[in-house]
Amino acid sequence: MRVEPFGVDSYVHAVKRGARGLPITDDDFDRQRFVRSLFYMNDEYVDDNWDRPNSDKTFGRPSSWPRGKPLVDVIAFTLMPNHLHLLLREIRDGGVSAFMQKLGQSMSNHHNEKYKQHGSLFQGSYRSRTIGTDMYLRYVSAYIMVKNVFELYPRGGLKAASAHFEDAWNWSIGYPYSSLAHYAGTPNPAISKNVVEEMFPTGHSYKKFARDVIEGRKLSAVEFE
Repeated sequence: MRVEPFGVDSYVHAVKRGARGLPITDDDFDRQRFVRSLFYMNDEYVDDNWDRPNSDKTFGRPSSWPRGKPLVDVIAFTLMPNHLHLLLREIRDGGVSAFMQKLGQSMSNHHNEKYKQHGSLFQGSYRSRTIGTDMYLRYVSAYIMVKNVFELYPRGGLKAASAHFEDAWNWSIGYPYSSLAHYAGTPNPAISKNVVEEMFPTGHSYKKFARDVIEGRKLSAVEFE
């Protein structure tokens, strides 16, 4: 585990990997549950039955629950087959650690109950890097939401996506397990602070930046595997 030091108002790139490199979700239900858990785990209070069917209220919050007290600002995310990437902002002391622990425990509990297994779904705790500059924040957002989703591009992965950016971009903004769709115009209640809009005046300008990053492969300082 490597967790770099950070304090309140810090931006943090967190990564959590499946044990032994195994998948951390197995079907669309698990993947949809992950996205919803970003919303429900980001609170001091979590109801044990939060993931039960809730009519059409995918992110519903019953009036009987106490007022929400978030642990972090969720800026961006992408779910990969055997790991996940999050861009978070620390808004209270220990918030990122508490959120990551809740998220990991919730996913492990669900997996174990579903498949009658025991132990953690993940390889230890999470890893993190603290983001120190606005430019680094821009690159991290593109790394999480564009580079990682492009790796899943069904017509040849990242290399093909780089060569066919427009087609890959259109496919990627439809990928439902990343916040890129949120920044492309499909709101996701799990996203609590829209930093990308603050950094880029238009969606077109962010797309242009992402293209420059992907085609220029300027991500070496961002990646940590």
